Amino acid sequence: MRWVTWSNIYRLGLKELKSLGADKVLLILIAWAFSGAIYTAATGASLELRNAPVAVVDEDQSPLSRRIVDAFYPPYFSPPYQATLAELDKGMDSGRYNFTLIIPANFQRDVQAGRKPDVQLNIDATIMSQAFIGSTYIKSIALGEVNEYLTGTRNSTQTPITLSTRVRFNPNLTGVWFGGVMEVINNVTMLTIILVGAAFIREREHGTLEHLLVMPLTPFEIMLAKIWANGLAVLLGASFGLIVMVQMVLKVPIAGSVPLFLAAATCYLFAAASIGIFLSTLARSMPQFGLLIILCIIPLLMLSGGVTPRESMPQLVQDIMLAAPTTYFVRLAQGILYRGADFSVIWQDLLAMTGVGAAFFNLALFRFRKSVTQTQI
Repeated sequence: MRWVTWSNIYRLGLKELKSLGADKVLLILIAWAFSGAIYTAATGASLELRNAPVAVVDEDQSPLSRRIVDAFYPPYFSPPYQATLAELDKGMDSGRYNFTLIIPANFQRDVQAGRKPDVQLNIDATIMSQAFIGSTYIKSIALGEVNEYLTGTRNSTQTPITLSTRVRFNPNLTGVWFGGVMEVINNVTMLTIILVGAAFIREREHGTLEHLLVMPLTPFEIMLAKIWANGLAVLLGASFGLIVMVQMVLKVPIAGSVPLFLAAATCYLFAAASIGIFLSTLARSMPQFGLLIILCIIPLLMLSGGVTPRESMPQLVQDIMLAAPTTYFVRLAQGILYRGADFSVIWQDLLAMTGVGAAFFNLALFRFRKSVTQTQI
């Protein structure tokens, strides 16, 4: 009897793979999610300061002021535009400049005399991702040029200690490294829930689910077959995205073991697919399922620690997200791929993720059996 059960699961999974292979739209979605979407997410949405437009009003026209103006160059800033005071407000209002710097008259003379002239910096704060970084860079550039002009060194402040900064795991603070890997992690979540849930909805809408239920099959076998079949498709896509797109195309070094990540992802697929089945038992049609996906996916992706650190979230949100398997998967995936963590580091997250996944699976199985009973009645 046990062999027949696993044989049924295997054959039902093959049927699911054939159905998926015949659905061109879903195949295109999978292909895009683990190829073009990874590349655009890594290169298109940069959190770094890149070619920020700057306008400078140089009322001093001295060697020191020109030295400061010439210090703004790519890749952080575009070549500065020499503007007049009358042009600044219009340029800022139209979004032409992100930063405007006003160097007052007699700037060099006041600096040499030991006075502290005011240099005005205007920032377009609607670009929140670059406003703070850009202002810090501009301040550092201006102070560095003044110090080097006066003393020959860019550091004039004497402190009792020397702070030696070493950046680990991403020495150049390259945003592409973060964006590409996180897109793979996020798409594993999104596609698993969508594929498994859509498979159930499609079976129900076409009437084939009732055909399966009159056969000597159990809801457990039907669920497990859809999980392994759709999970296999997602796992193959994630492998391609990580090895080909991230490592080969984007040239992002993976610090840890790719097989270990894929093994952990296999456990996570079980949990994410259970969420997809649970949502499909709540929805009566594909449009309803799509709306539930929106309500479910966004919190899972935004609050799992992949976009912002969990420590910066309210404590209530942190506690609620402990019931989501995504929280543990993002943490262990980042540990493996970014920091080279091995099994001894991630086993607790892996165990917690599997436990939460088992809870969702049993909940989805209960809902599925309940819906089957209602259908038969």
